[in-house]
Amino acid sequence: MTEQWSVDAPGVIELPSGRRFRGRGLRYDSPDGPTPTFAVHLTDKPTAEPQWERVWVRWRDFWLPADPDEALRVLRQAYDRAESDRVEIACGGGIGRTGTGLATLCVFEGMAPDEAVNWVRRHYHRRAVEVRWQRRFLRHAFSAAVGPTDR
Repeated sequence: MTEQWSVDAPGVIELPSGRRFRGRGLRYDSPDGPTPTFAVHLTDKPTAEPQWERVWVRWRDFWLPADPDEALRVLRQAYDRAESDRVEIACGGGIGRTGTGLATLCVFEGMAPDEAVNWVRRHYHRRAVEVRWQRRFLRHAFSAAVGPTDR
């Protein structure tokens, strides 16, 4: 098992389940300390290949992912891997798409979309989930998580 992120490290949040994630902006230098073992990059173009495992999700700034179901699959993989890996969720600036990705992880924990947005804004960045389509994506994630028979 990999040593987890320190809860005091920049950009690190700990979900109610105890899973920890680091959110950050790719435009900025990586924070000091341990590197991720797995990263999800939410960008419109592939970024330089890091020294750790990375999955790229095509997602334009201020928009929705090009393939919402694929984005959910990758974020679910990140959520599952956070039990034993240092997982990073990142976009260009580290606020909107990153915040939406982190809020999606909260939805996987059972939070309703609005609750997930508020939680991420309190614990990660006050402007996380910047536009209404990103909230729409969270509703899609919630719908996919609860399934048609659970509503």
